[in-house]
Amino acid sequence: MELKFINQPPSIINRFVAELRDINVQTDSMRFRRNMERIGEVFAYEISKSLSYKQKEVRTPLGFSNEWMPNDKIVLASILRAGIPFHNGLLNYFDDAENAFVSAYRKYTEEGEFEIRVEYISSPDLTDKILILADPMLATGSSMELSYNALLTNGKPKHIHIVSIIAGQAGVEYIEDKLKYEPVTLWLAALDEELNAKSYIVPGLGDAGDLAYGAKL
Repeated sequence: MELKFINQPPSIINRFVAELRDINVQTDSMRFRRNMERIGEVFAYEISKSLSYKQKEVRTPLGFSNEWMPNDKIVLASILRAGIPFHNGLLNYFDDAENAFVSAYRKYTEEGEFEIRVEYISSPDLTDKILILADPMLATGSSMELSYNALLTNGKPKHIHIVSIIAGQAGVEYIEDKLKYEPVTLWLAALDEELNAKSYIVPGLGDAGDLAYGAKL
């Protein structure tokens, strides 16, 4: 497994991440969603550099030009619900990709402990395709691993790109351990060291789904 950061050297993506974290900016849910979308677009551009290409002759008004065109079949997969605006950003660039969705969530007990449950999968055949699996936050890594394994019941991709905006160190180490022999690249825009007692990333940004779409019961 390979780990890549897109926040170094600093670029405009650092501003987008800063605004996601900022409690004063978070009050604008539309801007929060848009920043996740813009970060998804930056990730898509960086991931596109790793894809395979072939030349295609394109006719112009004045002649012909040989252009490099993507040669991979791509499936974009997101974990609901926080992943939707992030997914849209990736889809803005990979606009001919197929799409998959996974419903994975934390089921809490009265003692405050939780287990990850996967209740729904919608996915095309993944055989020999490039799978881009996106979730804005990678905390413990458990939901990502379960979603990854659930999706692979629909075929074995040629390569998998796991994409998160902010990750906790524990989550990265968990994914590195569980998927160390898999054809996986893990992409991050920021890495935080700590998880709190509820396994939220610190400093993180809070609950991305609530900030994007409102509080849930």
